[in-house]
Amino acid sequence: MSHNPLLEAHALPPFDEIRADHVVPAIETLLDESREEIDALASKAQATTPTWENFAAPLEAINDRLSNVWSPVSHLNGTMNTPEMREAYEACIGKLSEFSTWVSQHEGLFTAWQALKDGPAWLSLDAAQRRAVDNTLRDFRLAGVDLPAERKARYGEIQSRLSSLSNQFSNNVLDATQAWHKDIQDADQLAGVPESALDTLKAAADAKGLDGYRITLDFPSFFPVVSYADNRDLRREVYTAFVTRASDQGPNAGEFDNAQIMEEILALRQELAALLDFDTYADYSLTTKMADSPAQVLDFLNDLARRAVPQAKEEFAELTAFARDELGLETLEPWDVAYTSEKLREARHAISQEQLRPYFPSPQVVDGLFQVVERLYGVCFEEDNGVPRYHDDVRYFRITENGAPIAGFYLDLYAREGKRGGAWMADCRVRRQTQNGLQLPVAFLTCNFTPPVNDKPALLTHDEVTTLFHEFGHGLHHMLTQQNIADISGINGVAWDAVELPSQFMENYCWEREGLDLLAKHVDTGEPLPTELLERLQAAKNFQSAMDMARQIEFSLFDLRLHHELSAPSATEIQALLDDVREHVSVVPKAAFNRFQNSFGHIFAGGYAAGYYSYKWAEVLSADAWSAFEEAGIFDPETGQRFRTQILEQGGARDAAELFHDFRGREPSVEPLLRHSGIRAA
Repeated sequence: MSHNPLLEAHALPPFDEIRADHVVPAIETLLDESREEIDALASKAQATTPTWENFAAPLEAINDRLSNVWSPVSHLNGTMNTPEMREAYEACIGKLSEFSTWVSQHEGLFTAWQALKDGPAWLSLDAAQRRAVDNTLRDFRLAGVDLPAERKARYGEIQSRLSSLSNQFSNNVLDATQAWHKDIQDADQLAGVPESALDTLKAAADAKGLDGYRITLDFPSFFPVVSYADNRDLRREVYTAFVTRASDQGPNAGEFDNAQIMEEILALRQELAALLDFDTYADYSLTTKMADSPAQVLDFLNDLARRAVPQAKEEFAELTAFARDELGLETLEPWDVAYTSEKLREARHAISQEQLRPYFPSPQVVDGLFQVVERLYGVCFEEDNGVPRYHDDVRYFRITENGAPIAGFYLDLYAREGKRGGAWMADCRVRRQTQNGLQLPVAFLTCNFTPPVNDKPALLTHDEVTTLFHEFGHGLHHMLTQQNIADISGINGVAWDAVELPSQFMENYCWEREGLDLLAKHVDTGEPLPTELLERLQAAKNFQSAMDMARQIEFSLFDLRLHHELSAPSATEIQALLDDVREHVSVVPKAAFNRFQNSFGHIFAGGYAAGYYSYKWAEVLSADAWSAFEEAGIFDPETGQRFRTQILEQGGARDAAELFHDFRGREPSVEPLLRHSGIRAA
């Protein structure tokens, strides 16, 4: 192949040129070149005294070049998944894992980094450079650089296999999600489902050339049906298909089953931890986090459970009574919970997600989000329609300050076929100093909202609005960084259990009048959210909040105990552990066929293994940080500037605990989280 756009230097990915058949040749070429250059650097470091300029900076450039090629490929695999792209992606995963292991166990590199730390050049390094060196040396040891050759080789085999298994897990969930659908001709069967959702179901049928409505397991399709459909049998059918994805149960039983993949992943993680002399994978995982030990995390989660579960039981008892007395449901089944909760929310607070949709047209929400950020941090947003994009829905924006660009991001908001579910922020480019000047940070911001239908703008639920703000908080952490070294730039080098702080912090603006006035305007009249509706929204904010907290604690305890108590569990033992966790903290009924764990991508295909507790840990930080804004004013420029300089700009340059202490002037307190969540018990 003569022309390969992935092998050319571009400020932004040439999405209009990249094809699946470019991927493997580009990665193979880059890996070969990188190996040669790294070996040469390591040899040179032995002959001279390594410095930042002659060793660390050129090594960073090699890694960044590879990252800049792989990030758009990885992103396309997640957002424009085709058989060709999937095949190309999978062909590279093992090669990249092997390369990563080779680098992280390269004794010549390790020796050079250690010489940089121990030699005269150390004194000339600034604090950020020293932090990067210390992190790198730690990571070499965590990758087994000190191991004997046989154990080193085994480490590499495990990492390669884990990369492949995680990808297969993710593919199985995506395939299982897309394998099921239900076509309905009779609109009466969908009684209760809101009009906006019916439009989505109709558009899905239209796209396949069918009359009527098509329900799929994509969230914007599945969720309104289980939450609003009066037809109980339909709710059960859709719920069953969703909670049995990629398992031995349900309508596609055994077809995409992740059971053996989970077993192998957990066994390999434990073997990896043992190779590096850790007792469990949880011990290994926590070495790079704020929390000191699995025991500390378990104490934290059990303490939250002690406060939240009694209230969650009260909330569920109330829901059960309402289902019996008002809806005639003698037994509240799992597929009734979301439906009954919506009915109770409406009865008590006279509000529903659907009522709020007309006030959140997508273009207005995006504009309002930008205004919030502009007021907080003094930056501006400019759209650039000339940048190559990978889908017509995608938009590209530049962030500027004092007229100069400082960052950019791709915004990809809507669900579609071939796009994995959920919402996430990913790096496209990392801020770093290069030989040619400063490389500006660029982010991918991806959601799966209900798409616009016909000529009408997409109308978002309030939950979707908070999701957008959450992901944009991650984006700001990446894009407003002032670090010039890739390893500590943006979210790089940030303890995983602190990385959710900026994202959860941003959600608060979706609940306050001052924030909502910027982003809530009725799609037809342009009127702001009426005071009465706002008061009902705020009153309903902590509706079933203890049940929600209990659910997050359930996921967190399951994850941590899974990686701390079981070494090579069978699928049956995984289920038994989950059942045990649920017995202690869950208050809602679970169907015997529920296989939630088989699609728990955060821990089996994402970065949250033995780290799912991070959501709650960071929520303590974010709630406490927000309380500083409550005290000073939520758009107080001085507090906003302090949050920017002391948290967002710092990236991984310093310990998260230190940064928080600098911002708040004290250790974090759990009380603001309990107050914001409406948890009464202290």
